[in-house]
Amino acid sequence: MEKFRILGLSEASIKALEHKGFEEPTEIQEKTIPLLLQSNKNIIAQAQTGTGKTAVFGLTFIEKLLRDAKHTQALVLTPTRELAIQVAEEINSLKGDNQLKIVPIYGGQSITLQLKQLKYGVDIIIGTPGRILDHIRQKSLTLTHIKYAVLDEADEMLNMGFIDDVEEILSHTNKTKQLLLFSATMPERIMSLARKHMSDYTLIQAKKTQLTTNLVDQIYFEVRESDKFEALCRIIDIEKNFYGIIFCRTKNEVDAITTKLADRGYNAECLHGDIAQRQREQILTSFKNKKIMTLVATDVAARGIDVNNLSHVINYSLPQDPESYVHRIGRTGRAGNEGTAITFVTPDEYRRLSFIMKMTKTDIRKEQIPDAEEIIAIKKERLNSELKKIIETENLQYYKDMVDSIVGDIDKTIALAAILKYSFSEEFDISNYNTIKPLNISKKSYSSNNNEQTRLFITIGRLDKMTPRELVKFIEDETGVSKNFINNVDIFDSFSFITVPFEEAELILEKFKERKKGSRVVVQKASGKKGKKK
Repeated sequence: MEKFRILGLSEASIKALEHKGFEEPTEIQEKTIPLLLQSNKNIIAQAQTGTGKTAVFGLTFIEKLLRDAKHTQALVLTPTRELAIQVAEEINSLKGDNQLKIVPIYGGQSITLQLKQLKYGVDIIIGTPGRILDHIRQKSLTLTHIKYAVLDEADEMLNMGFIDDVEEILSHTNKTKQLLLFSATMPERIMSLARKHMSDYTLIQAKKTQLTTNLVDQIYFEVRESDKFEALCRIIDIEKNFYGIIFCRTKNEVDAITTKLADRGYNAECLHGDIAQRQREQILTSFKNKKIMTLVATDVAARGIDVNNLSHVINYSLPQDPESYVHRIGRTGRAGNEGTAITFVTPDEYRRLSFIMKMTKTDIRKEQIPDAEEIIAIKKERLNSELKKIIETENLQYYKDMVDSIVGDIDKTIALAAILKYSFSEEFDISNYNTIKPLNISKKSYSSNNNEQTRLFITIGRLDKMTPRELVKFIEDETGVSKNFINNVDIFDSFSFITVPFEEAELILEKFKERKKGSRVVVQKASGKKGKKK
């Protein structure tokens, strides 16, 4: 923990970090925490999701703020309620004996509860722009005394159309506050906001981490959507001591999978943004203590889970991008332990899997889903091994006497068979496994050779002050696709065209498809040699 001490943190913070299992600071923590502790300068920090940004401002608050029931001292804006909850929990877990009041404020939560919390005083508010703005307009929240304002994942707030709300919220804050902006990318709109609200700032950039995880055995299974749950059960059953996280894309999917697992008798719990904080803490404690062996979760809800000995991470739903894939599978293969990452891939997802493999520079090998007969055979062999171990190491006299009194003159082989049936009839019943039809995705139909290019139509042009250079930069900032892949840029008054390789085109289309309300930019495939829009 010496590297954390060098940053200038107190022993109380060191103790909290040690309790959470942290060993040394990440690059963004190392570069930013000393600056925040020693000065009041505004900060723009560019770093990927999952690099410990929350601890940067969370530890700063804990070190520099004291309980004040009259005034809110810090505001953290996040794009989603799931992230608001996660950030609040993370800071609470770091504060130790500090009496700071830290609460998340977001849409969908009881407004009555929020009004009550605000009435009795909250030091640090972590909230979504819409709900924070509601409280400002209702005069239930005043931000004229805050010492810190944090924009967390600013680029996501831009993508989701919240930047105008953020601007309005900042207009209600005092000018002497310290403004901290954290973002994975720095599109021009974000930099414009920074220049407007930060007369002077320091820009800190963490190196983009290499997208690879060496201690993780990476496997994918080709499976129909309708067969995913059956495949999941077989993966859990074939492992002697399955202990892992199953990642799903939505809260509804998390709930559905958890319910189905419970119906089949599996020891599973769920984690997503609608889980109350107290319940979340109970679930995580049970999971860390291995009272729960299987956790079904969304990406955001799983942030901050510090467990070093997971055997598996399962991508029930394929993640949206390479960074998310690496963050997911990095939850196994920790602390020198090897782990296994399994990804289910449906026919229409193979292109995205290919892109993930390309960007992470890793080979995710294909394997066949184990059939029911194979699982039953493994279970029998496991039982055989465990029985031999008991025979070799345990005193069985008491149980021998029980056998004599129960079975009497019955043939011992028949008696043993009856005991096995009594104890393991469900375990060894092959009818418990539904049929999974074979599936072999044709790589030929999904392959993308280096010469295959895609022409894209984009609904911005000269009237939006776009030049070829500005458009390339815009695409790079919004999608992460390198400018080196973007060619044949044609700018017209109200639209433009670019040409990119097939896989990069798929990523660009997907990124813009994900963009929520507030964005008028549309990207589509174009057709025709002259770039005529479809």
